[in-house]
Amino acid sequence: MARPRTHDLDQLLDVAERLVADNGPERFTVRALAAASGVSNGAIYHAFGSLPVLLGRLWLRAAGDFLDLQVELADGVHGDGHEAAIEAVLAVAGAPAVFADRRPAAARMLIAVRRDQLLGPQVPEELAEAMFALDKRLLELLKRLARALWGRADGAGVEVVTLCVVDLPTAVFSRALTAPTLDGRPAIETDSRERLNAAVRGVLTLPPPPQKKRAVPSSTS
Repeated sequence: MARPRTHDLDQLLDVAERLVADNGPERFTVRALAAASGVSNGAIYHAFGSLPVLLGRLWLRAAGDFLDLQVELADGVHGDGHEAAIEAVLAVAGAPAVFADRRPAAARMLIAVRRDQLLGPQVPEELAEAMFALDKRLLELLKRLARALWGRADGAGVEVVTLCVVDLPTAVFSRALTAPTLDGRPAIETDSRERLNAAVRGVLTLPPPPQKKRAVPSSTS
């Protein structure tokens, strides 16, 4: 049995993305994907090897594309200084709404489904390493934003940026991204986007707590 081409795999993952977003990972099966896509069970297993690998690749594709968008939005803010840094954080914070416009099923899946729901012990080392690399890329973006804001990228600074670009957007947009829709496209109102911006600006009015000084071991004579 021939392995599906890359283009066909992308189309197959598009269908899988929609099924997981609509029904959750617990109800997602290879049989359901075959029925929805018109691709045989055998061809799906031949392409991915197992259901955990399929789900892992599905999550990685969506999460990687979302992180690419976050970096793109941060790069799109030009200028130096504190206000430009705030604009970059605002742009990254608004990424879920932009992603929902571009990739509605992927946006719904990422905000409604935890990564550990899709990934299990059967995920091969190759996928685990790719996920670790994605986490490192996200951390670098958080550190970059923290440095631009305060000239520091310690844990406290990264925590404040994480609040702005992860926690607050999740809280503000989750209802729209998880609500049932007729066409699968979530409606994120302008009011929600503006309130998120106001909340992020409010958080950024306070700098992170002072950096903790490392304890110097006492010398003994």
